[in-house]
Amino acid sequence: MALWAVNMHVDAVFYEAFAEEERALRAHLPPDISARFTWKTIQESGDPVPPAPVISIRTQSTLPTPWAAHLRAILSRSTGYDHLVDYRNRVTADLQLGYLPLYCNRAVAEHAMLLWMGLLRRLPRQLRQFGSFQRDGLTGAECRGRTLLVVGVGHIGHEIVDIGRGLGMRVLGVDPVRRWDDVTYVSFDEAAPVADVVVAAMNLTPASRGFFNSLRLLQLRAGAVFVNVARGELAEAEALLAALQRGALAGVGLDVYDQEPELAVALRSGSSTPSAAVDAVLALAQRDDVLCTPHNAFNTCESVERKSAQSIEQLEHLRRTGRFLWPVP
Repeated sequence: MALWAVNMHVDAVFYEAFAEEERALRAHLPPDISARFTWKTIQESGDPVPPAPVISIRTQSTLPTPWAAHLRAILSRSTGYDHLVDYRNRVTADLQLGYLPLYCNRAVAEHAMLLWMGLLRRLPRQLRQFGSFQRDGLTGAECRGRTLLVVGVGHIGHEIVDIGRGLGMRVLGVDPVRRWDDVTYVSFDEAAPVADVVVAAMNLTPASRGFFNSLRLLQLRAGAVFVNVARGELAEAEALLAALQRGALAGVGLDVYDQEPELAVALRSGSSTPSAAVDAVLALAQRDDVLCTPHNAFNTCESVERKSAQSIEQLEHLRRTGRFLWPVP
């Protein structure tokens, strides 16, 4: 008999589960929970109705509104939950919604460092010029003594602060909630003109959507590099491209993207898209002053193991109590 008393063949379906993640999830899955796994998003799967009472996604699946009437719960294997809040606001069903707030703080912070150091050392151009073994135009910059601005100092942002300090950087933080005693908090307006590296690590909310618009990017000092490891909607690709083109930024590192579900499907399928946002990302990815990674900051052996263990812990808690251990607020 299924764990959740509905007329379906499996208890849970995991969408967007890449190979390493599926192996880890299966290793933690108890024998009395039946599950199905696919690397596809919901929209790529072609499923007309939810194939299980509980589904698990990441951030690229588009949740169909009619599915809500057939679901008991949705678990997002992500630290962000803005997409679930949006879905909850669009449906009337009383769904249990869960997320994973703690699994990848260090992994994402180290990826932010990877991006800003790659930009400071002109890594894309270094790779391109290896073929001719030329060093012209490759002189980079060291981290020590430079100013790092972390916008959004939650669990991930605090790890970024620690890494920056370890590299000998002057570290400033911007956040309306000043939860850490060891962070030097400032306003964005104060820090923008002096920051050498700016990292977006903030939650996506209605207030933060489009935070890094053209006007705020103009506040940054010439020569700054910008890194986004939070949500693509915080900084539209068109604005970032324009800032690079006019010399307002020296480099951009992105692991997340505006219109990311559309971008991911287009790139995997090789299909063209009329979206200006997607076209701007593709234009950014061709530049020597840009590093783009496929929403992969979370993806370390350690974090995949934590994510898989915590995902199954969420399902087991849901089965016992009817609620997730880490529910969406």
